[in-house]
Amino acid sequence: MIRIEIIANHSVEENILEALGREQAGKFYTRYSGVYGTGHSGPRMGDAIWPEENFVLVIWCEMNEAEAIERAVNSVKADYPNEGIKLFGIPDPAALKLPAPDAPPPQGETETASGAAPSAETVSLGAASAADSSTGAEPAAAIPPAPPPPPPNFGGESF
Repeated sequence: MIRIEIIANHSVEENILEALGREQAGKFYTRYSGVYGTGHSGPRMGDAIWPEENFVLVIWCEMNEAEAIERAVNSVKADYPNEGIKLFGIPDPAALKLPAPDAPPPQGETETASGAAPSAETVSLGAASAADSSTGAEPAAAIPPAPPPPPPNFGGESF
């Protein structure tokens, strides 16, 4: 699963929804309207000085549907290149197989002197602390490697 976020000027919202319909993608979404912010396309604040507003569509889908969404958004962006249309893909954290905060350590990792799994407070980078030397306990396990990088964001920094 991948979380797709489409952020664009409110003026092209109907165009994006129609393009998604043509691609038969993005049928189930969450829509946020009246979204304010500043990006590469300039401020969108909904006030007298910066009157434009953005909207956001959030869609959870499989990769094949994400590719259809990308085609739909690209077609609208080609017609309206100055409307600040952005598309982002964020992987499902569960797909990264990250351990739960209270999960036992993976097989082969040591536990702390108290018998508990290492936590953010007890993780050591290999140097024994004063507490370790006074109790005679083994140093806590090393910090595990970082998770793999997220999937590509559809061919560029933004659309």
